[in-house]
Order: sequence, then C-alpha cells, then structure tokens
Amino acid sequence: MRILVMFDLPTVSSAEKREYRKFRKYLIMIGFQMLQESVYSKLVLNTTSANLIMNNIRNNKPPEGSLFMLTITEKQFAKMEVLVGEKHSEVIDTTERIIIL
Repeated sequence: MRILVMFDLPTVSSAEKREYRKFRKYLIMIGFQMLQESVYSKLVLNTTSANLIMNNIRNNKPPEGSLFMLTITEKQFAKMEVLVGEKHSEVIDTTERIIIL
C-alpha cells in the first residue's frame, strides 16, 4: 500500500513559513518521499500501519491550510503515468565567437 499526502499550506507570514518547513521536514523524517511539490508518498505494509501513520500525521499537521491523505494499493500506484514535457533551454550551444562593437 501507499499513502499519498497532499497539502496546501499558507506561506505568507514568517510563522506560516516556519510551520510549512516543520511539517515538510516531519514528513521526510518519517519516510515520505516527494513526488511533486506538496505531494508526498510512503510505502506501507498494511492498513494497520497506514492508519497509525495517518493518525500521527493528523497529530502533527499545521494549524492552518488543507491536508489530504489517500491510501492506494501498490498496483494502483504502479499504473501512474508520468508525462514530462520537452526541456527548453535558451543557452546558445555553439563554438562561434561573436564580438559586437
């Protein structure tokens, strides 16, 4: 099973930014990996351990913002399709030298 944690936390004031960093570090400390900004995933063995982890997250969530947790099977997670666009670069990659006076 996998636990997906998705969150949207305010980061306007310095106190809110501190809470955001604290929560993010907590997720990483307990074994979550970042899939995307504000989307984290953790592999768990069964529903009992998933429920325990989700209860711990509820106890450590920031006071403001929204937090979503979802459990899915490893088979469902493996069916996830990752689409990546083309990389655009504005760096000129030539050996020519141009001097404009």
